[in-house]
Amino acid sequence: MSYDGIVTKAVVNELNTLLKDGRIDKVYQPEKDEVIIQIYNNGTNYKLLISASSTYPRMYITNNTYKNPVSAPAYCMLLRKNLQGLRISSIEQHLLDRVVIITVSGKDELGYQEYKQIVVEIMGKYSNIILVDKSSNKVIDAIKRVNKDMSRVREVLPGLEYTLPPLNDKIDPRDVDLNLFKEIIDKNNKNLRVDKFLYQNFLGLSPLISKEICMRSNIFIDRTLLSLADIEILAIYNAFIDVINKVNNNEFLPTANIEKDGKVNYFYVFPLAQFNAANDIYFESVSKLLDFIYYKIDKDDRIKQKSSSIRKIVENRIEKLEYKLSKIQEELLESTEREKYKIYADLIQSNIHIIPKGAAIVKLSNFYDAEQKTIEIPLDVKLSPAANAQKYYKKYAKLKAASKILKEQIAEAQNEIFYLESIIVSLNLVNEFDELEEIKDELTKNGYIKKPSGKKKIENGKKTKPLHYLSSDGFDIYVGKNNKQNEYLTTRFAKKDDLWFHAKNIPGSHVIVKAQNSEIPESTIIEAAYLAALFSKNNMERKVDVDFTKRVFVKKPKDTKYGFVNYDNFKTITIDLNEFDATKIRKID
Repeated sequence: MSYDGIVTKAVVNELNTLLKDGRIDKVYQPEKDEVIIQIYNNGTNYKLLISASSTYPRMYITNNTYKNPVSAPAYCMLLRKNLQGLRISSIEQHLLDRVVIITVSGKDELGYQEYKQIVVEIMGKYSNIILVDKSSNKVIDAIKRVNKDMSRVREVLPGLEYTLPPLNDKIDPRDVDLNLFKEIIDKNNKNLRVDKFLYQNFLGLSPLISKEICMRSNIFIDRTLLSLADIEILAIYNAFIDVINKVNNNEFLPTANIEKDGKVNYFYVFPLAQFNAANDIYFESVSKLLDFIYYKIDKDDRIKQKSSSIRKIVENRIEKLEYKLSKIQEELLESTEREKYKIYADLIQSNIHIIPKGAAIVKLSNFYDAEQKTIEIPLDVKLSPAANAQKYYKKYAKLKAASKILKEQIAEAQNEIFYLESIIVSLNLVNEFDELEEIKDELTKNGYIKKPSGKKKIENGKKTKPLHYLSSDGFDIYVGKNNKQNEYLTTRFAKKDDLWFHAKNIPGSHVIVKAQNSEIPESTIIEAAYLAALFSKNNMERKVDVDFTKRVFVKKPKDTKYGFVNYDNFKTITIDLNEFDATKIRKID
């Protein structure tokens, strides 16, 4: 993601419009490295989110709600003491760097005017939120204290003088003309790639916008400085200046490039030519863009983090079941050889008078097999021939009885593995916290997750909705994202003449096509089968077999887990996931 100096410039421009002269009313700290400052200005309350996260540092106005800790952290209390009631005098960006200085002013307890500064440094793992006393330029405190053991370049501690982060010899691109541009090229390693040259030498440029400058100048990004002709250097400079002029003139059009599956290719403060413009989505303001993007990122990360613990429980259980299954199958294989022990016993019993006591092995005529006329039978030297015969009869009887039990155990283990693999499929589809809670609730009720002690009975909570699509023929198609949704779709939502789809013999979603009192065309059947294949365990395979039948032929056995059904009178269709044209299907929000 590219929260660079240019994005910072757009944010500062917007904050000055909305927040300047506003009064700081409240301060919250929902995360250890994140604060939200509520500012009242011109009849509106704004929530300014500032994050010093090492992964996603950022600053913008948010409309989302964040959960705050019961007890405010010490840094939050410090900000409340120093900032509440003060007004924002100015919001400035240091050059084109990702450093923003918010100056606030007001009267102190004695009635004297005081000025303080909130310095926001958006710099990856070195990001920080620092409160500075403007008159003395001393650090009051920082959300991340930095001592000399942590950084030899710059300490950030209470009482020390605040210094700006080093620029590392980078130049503000707004101060560059063609001669200086060429001079900087001459000073650089000639084997440096063009895009790297741009973001390593000019302040505020990210790899993303550097690649964009290359594209706009028709230069491949892997070209080196050495390979450039003078006319190509001029083309790069002109594209470079075009971008900088947009920044200087505040010509911002906040844009996100998002594919149909929700994948975000980029976000920036104006459209980029290096991506398919058909996927571009425009936003009213840079804050609305960033709020949308980072809320999605934050939600996805938290869902991933929470689902990983559930996934681990399920995968560990599957691993144990597969080991158990292999052992049972070994026992079953042995039990299938039980007939030879009955033959041993019968032959010993028939020849008991000729078998000497204490023999370790005996060779006898085998009247059970015309081809194998004789057979060698191992004997226990401590037992009599009669006792050896009884020993083999007992082993035969035991294995015969065990065979039935083992087959039942194999079926149980295979069914449980199938069920747990359906949970893995569901976890892969989760994009809402409520969906994750449904899966956790299901696993808790089935005993896979221990119910927390001292807590009330698990509530069903908010019911989540299956995915809804419209076929090319205008038929509604519904896809369950987890077992609860599958259960609901199949047993309660679908009517007897609706069509039901499921990937053949593998875990996956239940898919329902509403018949709408008419015959469902083949094109819609193929599209529904595609969705059943896509939302199955084998969605990375090229071809997937999908069964479909009328809902009336789908039965829910008594006392079975969510989503488990039997069905008959079905047909099977093979879907080629690589060749299918998914643009025919429209997703309904």
